[in-house]
Amino acid sequence: MKIYTKKGDQGDTCLLGGSRVKKNHFRLDCYGTIDELNAFIGNIYDQNDSPSQKKTLFKIQNQLFNIGSCIAFDGKQKNFTPPNINEEDVLMLEKEIDQMDSSLPSLNNFILPSGHPTVSKCHIGRTVCRRAERKLVSLSKNEEVDPLHLKYLNRLSDYLFVLSRFILNEKNIPAIKWEKD
Repeated sequence: MKIYTKKGDQGDTCLLGGSRVKKNHFRLDCYGTIDELNAFIGNIYDQNDSPSQKKTLFKIQNQLFNIGSCIAFDGKQKNFTPPNINEEDVLMLEKEIDQMDSSLPSLNNFILPSGHPTVSKCHIGRTVCRRAERKLVSLSKNEEVDPLHLKYLNRLSDYLFVLSRFILNEKNIPAIKWEKD
């Protein structure tokens, strides 16, 4: 099977289920942003040395694929159900956040998104996650959206923020505080 089909050469593509839409369709914009987020999570995974963090990041990547599949599905194939996430996936993120946060110093200032290459990637992932969340909210104005997907993305951005702080703390690197002048 060839990787290219030439069917998208005029700016159209197929949703999961068969509907043809323009490549700038809001549904594609939404799951494309989730795909971008997944690529950043993969980069964090590749830079990370912690087996437990890698295990969580791997789960997150698979869950993002599941969310993307749901968003890409047009609902036209009644005998097909895309893989989805569940409340346990959100609880897994919350457990990871709580576990990391319990060992961190109190946060009394805004911090700059920097300090170490992996930390910077966490912050980039966090901002892409927030954009994906905004796009999903926009999509929900015209299409039915699983509220659990919004909850998951919201929690994932929190996870990435705490992970960035946790990595700095593990490496004994002080967070860079925002200086207001």
